[in-house]
Formats: sequence, structure tokens, C-alpha cells
Amino acid sequence: MCIEVGLQRFSCISSRITIAVHDPYTEQLMRSDLNTRAEHEVRHGRWLAEQDTEKIWGWNTPAGQLRAQRRAQKILDKTRIQPTDRVLEIGCGTGLFTAMFAATGARIVAVDISPELLAKARLKNLPVEQVTFLEKRFEDCDVDGPFDAVIGSSILHHLDIDQSITRIKALLKPGGRIGFAEPNMLNPQVYLERRFQYLPIFSYTSPDETAFVRWKLAAKLRKAGFHNVSIEPFDWLHPATPKSLIGTVRSVGNFLETIPWAREFSGSLTISAQCGTADGSFESTMEPPS
Repeated sequence: MCIEVGLQRFSCISSRITIAVHDPYTEQLMRSDLNTRAEHEVRHGRWLAEQDTEKIWGWNTPAGQLRAQRRAQKILDKTRIQPTDRVLEIGCGTGLFTAMFAATGARIVAVDISPELLAKARLKNLPVEQVTFLEKRFEDCDVDGPFDAVIGSSILHHLDIDQSITRIKALLKPGGRIGFAEPNMLNPQVYLERRFQYLPIFSYTSPDETAFVRWKLAAKLRKAGFHNVSIEPFDWLHPATPKSLIGTVRSVGNFLETIPWAREFSGSLTISAQCGTADGSFESTMEPPS
């Protein structure tokens, strides 16, 4: 889903992943939590699919379409995807971003937990020899790696982030890249959506979704062994912006994205990092704001 996803049943975590917790009771609680999260996401995906999904996500307005294009381009710029690459897209939803990513010519495996949203994605008639859609939870993803890149739009905040980071790293080739765009917890609207998601006005959010503070997420990525970590705030163009004001709002937003501290309240974050190679020579390029 553009917000989301990749969940189904806790079973086949790759043998390349080591679970640090060995206490059986604790592991049982972890699995129960993941199953509950998966059930929530499946129900939410079903509800979304019954609506005009891309309207709910804000991608079908003039401003929303520009936001989606910019979002996809930022992910592609960060990952430098080539036609020869093999790419895993997490939480493909309706396939809106899959179609943009496929324009690179790369071979894409696109996973989502929602069969209803995947049905919409398949209606986009993307080339079957290039794009493969799979219904499954990402944490249990048994697709054959390794991949040159793992990407997604508005998906990580629906997943167990620690397990997902470990799984992503296991699926990447040495030197492989990640590229994501995610909600910024410091943005006032995003914060209110997560803090008061039980209110009817925020019914489009799922029960377990969250958002990220960039330097905290960067620390998690570094701890997991990623290098060249870069997380940048962007996006001030709201999908409800009237067409006549889009140019002005974009100009103001582009300016705010250059201003320290002001940029921290942008709506979204671009996230990129690289799997280490044998020489371990990469260094992080992202630091907390000063």
C-alpha cells in the first residue's frame, strides 16, 4: 500500500537473521504482536480497497500527483536504480509507485499484505516479465534475494521497524541500496494523526502505524550495519492545495527545505543507506540537526 505493508504469518525468517531474544515466552509475545499487527493491516487494506484508495491517500489531486512524482524520483535518485538491477518494493499497494519504479527498466518484485490492494495493482497491466506482484507479509518474505535495492513509499511506518531493517539488510547484495519515503513525526499533521488516530477524522490511518524522527531512525540503521545513511526532510505541498496555489506553495516549500530547523517540520523523510562491502569503507553522511 502506499502507506503500507507486507505481512501474513510469522514463520520463515531467513536463516541469515539471528533473533537476539531466546526466551520462549518473549518470542511468543513478539510473534503474537506481529500477528495482531498483520491482522490490523489486512483489515485496513480491505477497507482501503473498498474506497477510492488513491483519493484517500491524497495521490489523485493535482498537488497529490506532483507529490507522488517527486516522491518516486527522490527514491530513484537515492538508489540509482539501473535497468540491469533487481529490486524489491515493499508495500506496493495499488501499484501507483510500482509503475513509476518500473519505468527504470529494472526487474521488480513488489510485495503487499493486502490481496484487495494487489488486485488493483494488477489492473495497471505492468509487464509480467518485468514486475512480479506477491501477496505476503514482508517480515516473512521468502522471495529469493539478494537484491540490488530495496525500496518503498510510506511503508516502513506500518512494520516492526527493527525486524524490517534486519530483514532488508539480509536481502541486499553487498553494496546494495535502500530508498524509502516515510512520514515525519515532527510534522504537526503527522503527529496529530498518530497521537489521535482513534478520531473519525483520522480513520484513514491503521491502528499500528507510526512515523519517524530522522536521527533516531538513522541510529537504528547504523546500528544494523548500514553505511552512507542519509535521512532528509522534504515535502510541504499538501494534496489539498488548490491548483492555482501549487506553484506558490512549492516555491515556499522548496525554500523551507533549505532552512535549518524549519525543514525538520516537513511532511516526509527520504531515507537512503547502503549495505557494507567487504572492506567496510563507507561512512554515514547524515547527522542530527545542529
